[in-house]
Amino acid sequence: MLHFIKKFSQASSKMLKHPFTVGLGASRRIDTFSLKTCLQQNFSPLFPRTWLFPTFPVCMSKTQYYHTSPCSFKKKQKQAVVPARSPSTMTYLPDSPKPALYITLAGLIPFIAPPLVMVTTKTYIPLLAFTQMAYGASFLSFLGGIRWGFALPEGSPAKPDFLNLANSTAPVLFSWFAFLISERLSEAIVTVIIGLGIALHFELFLLPHYPSWFKALRIVVTSVAFLSFLITLLVKDIYPEKGPKRPGQAE
Repeated sequence: MLHFIKKFSQASSKMLKHPFTVGLGASRRIDTFSLKTCLQQNFSPLFPRTWLFPTFPVCMSKTQYYHTSPCSFKKKQKQAVVPARSPSTMTYLPDSPKPALYITLAGLIPFIAPPLVMVTTKTYIPLLAFTQMAYGASFLSFLGGIRWGFALPEGSPAKPDFLNLANSTAPVLFSWFAFLISERLSEAIVTVIIGLGIALHFELFLLPHYPSWFKALRIVVTSVAFLSFLITLLVKDIYPEKGPKRPGQAE
């Protein structure tokens, strides 16, 4: 073992004294460098680096670093861009002017009072049902007047064209027809309900020029009126008829 180590040390000393030449082919000769210089630069002679190739310099003054992060072969999932939703019309209800809000809430009393009294007394009173229908028909005429007046001022988003002015007369026609068939009170109430629904559809979708807070008020009024008329029709079928007769009704 000692003999082998002695031989190896002698061979190493001889290699340091003589230049060492590395070639990549018979026809091409690489620059010669000493192993002693390589060892001083902390390079291993057993694993020659890139300077062994003729296209690279013998000595590199600067160390170059390259990005060697592993490639990701997973396809990046595209995040779907969800468009922001527009706020609901009912969210604008608190923005209503206080006078308009209070007057509108007070205007719901003629819709709510008749069915409330009949449910409380457990009787169907034709006169109260007629007053409720008459108020609903009058409210339809009022809605038509709002549309007509909204289209008249200069600079209004609703122009006084056939679309706006003709649609303003539609609720008035339903109101007139409800009074025409008032002797058949149930049919007259259904006519008012249809007129309220069509007017709301026009104002929300066909003619969307009203302020958002006014549209919210219209939704509230139409919903309350629809429920009140529905309760009145149910009361007529459930409870007995008592109380004063409606105008024009035979005794």
